[in-house]
Amino acid sequence: MVLCMVVGCAKPPAHSEIRMALAQAPLTLDPRYATDAASERINRLIYRPLVDFDAHSHPIPLLANWQQTDALHYRFTLGQSGRLFHDGTTLTAADVVATYVSLLALKDSPHTAEFANISDVQARNDDVVEFTLRVPDSQFPARLIIGIMPARLIARHHDFARQPIGSGSLQLMGWKRTVRLQRISDHQQIVLEEVRDPTVRVLKLLRGEVDMLQGDLPPELVSYLKQQNGISVEEVAGTNFSYQGFNLQDPLLKNPLVRRAVTLAVDRNAILQHMLIGGSRAATAILPPEHWAGNAALPAYPYDPVQARSLLLQAGIKLPLKLVYKTSTDAQRVRLATVMQAQMRASGIDLEIRSLDWGTFFDDIKQGHFQLYGLTWVGIKTPEIYRLAFHSASIPPKGANRGHLQDAELDELIDRADWQAVTARAHELLPYVPLWYEGQFAAMRKDIVGYTPAADGNWDGLAVVARRKLNDKD
Repeated sequence: MVLCMVVGCAKPPAHSEIRMALAQAPLTLDPRYATDAASERINRLIYRPLVDFDAHSHPIPLLANWQQTDALHYRFTLGQSGRLFHDGTTLTAADVVATYVSLLALKDSPHTAEFANISDVQARNDDVVEFTLRVPDSQFPARLIIGIMPARLIARHHDFARQPIGSGSLQLMGWKRTVRLQRISDHQQIVLEEVRDPTVRVLKLLRGEVDMLQGDLPPELVSYLKQQNGISVEEVAGTNFSYQGFNLQDPLLKNPLVRRAVTLAVDRNAILQHMLIGGSRAATAILPPEHWAGNAALPAYPYDPVQARSLLLQAGIKLPLKLVYKTSTDAQRVRLATVMQAQMRASGIDLEIRSLDWGTFFDDIKQGHFQLYGLTWVGIKTPEIYRLAFHSASIPPKGANRGHLQDAELDELIDRADWQAVTARAHELLPYVPLWYEGQFAAMRKDIVGYTPAADGNWDGLAVVARRKLNDKD
């Protein structure tokens, strides 16, 4: 294989590798820049951060334990596990310092603004790192989820985007047409192959050309896979937040009456019932209500085309209101957009759909070249997502406030970390149309064992997935 020739590895025996089909390939494997779902999920396997989260999204130690020594100082002490980089060097406090210092110095990272409260970071010895803050922040440890990279490679401006070096459970062996990973514990090869068309992904799974796939299928294909011999399907309730984003600089969409009308024009319940898999549910905020910073009191926006038309007329809009909605070329995303387009006609909204290849689409969103777009926040664990997505200081490239929301009251609430009030204010302002939390599933051939889909869609199960030998009863 070409990838093996590139990295000098021996060709594996037939069926020794485990192949997973992806709807979208990653864009970057540099954790300081990654924001798309595939990149984030792979980076979780390649790198280790200081902190991870438990089932209730509370921060727990991963690479390091911590203590707050006073209002402005945190001390992190590295443990013994996970401290060997894939290049054979040892992860030390100096690498932690270099990772965060480099992140703070970047002008084009969407994550830099999240750490603006760090005044100083110092290594006291090989095992101890101390962070000094500008203002007190009781939730500071939960922010330290950036994968740690080797200091010496950071100093050399190493290309982490294509040649990542971390200390995670898997390492990159090659990335050309496919992403090839190798598990550190047993050298199991994992191959991630982009197959954009959902029907082709299913056919590849049935033919044994891939061993597993996760997410990004319409419910009828998931139901079809459940009926196939030799295929197992697991479903779980999801937490990833799907939404429509508004450009608040747009002359039409800067009007809150128009944004509310668009929100009332979407029949979420119909989409949940007919177009999404089990475990999907209506959403009101980025974080689900069961999250410790969630807000279960927020009411769901109803489907009310009569009220939507009334609001548009009240805003002085001549109907139909013409809007352009951007999405990726993924078949399920286009299908969802088409259904919402049909639903919006009853509200006097003429929605034009523009589907673009993922790279072009995502670049347009980051650059603010849109009126409306559809995306999903994946793997979100901390309420700092509200700072990243909505604070006026987080307009790209300093963050992910892609709609250019600027609201002094919301900024103040975010700065005070009053998350109940933050979610209520965002719900009122409607920088997003809240849609749903997507259910999660994984479909696998029967000889694949040990893999369980996660509520946030991560691929952590690749650290333990295995292939068993089938017997005559299987």
